[in-house]
Amino acid sequence: MATEAFEDIAETFEFLDDWEDRYRHVIELGKAMPPLDDSFKVPALKVQGCASQVWLRPVIEGGRFDFQGDSDAMIVRGLVAVLHALYSGLPLAEVGTVDAAAELGRLGLDEHLSSQRSNGLRAMVQRIREEAASRA
Repeated sequence: MATEAFEDIAETFEFLDDWEDRYRHVIELGKAMPPLDDSFKVPALKVQGCASQVWLRPVIEGGRFDFQGDSDAMIVRGLVAVLHALYSGLPLAEVGTVDAAAELGRLGLDEHLSSQRSNGLRAMVQRIREEAASRA
């Protein structure tokens, strides 16, 4: 049940032969993402459990979930962009039904991220799910 934007990323990953190319693509996704205004880089929006600093700002409009995000690490900023593609635009009630581990597994991220990065990614997913559930 992935969004079209996430399917585009998955298709691109199918054409990239090695992990270094995929890693560069994730970084490029992060670079293409609009930056989060510094006024939102506050403790209340910071994701706990990430080795890098990560901020996620939920934006709910018309019962649909969206968020803005940022990180001080380029690869993590790219992971934020991947999660944005996975969740952005979904109805609030559907956010919790997304099997993020399976969807991200399609990209092979679970095999190539350090345990700290994997833990941080799980923390971001958990934060997204909690934010959507609290507003549903």
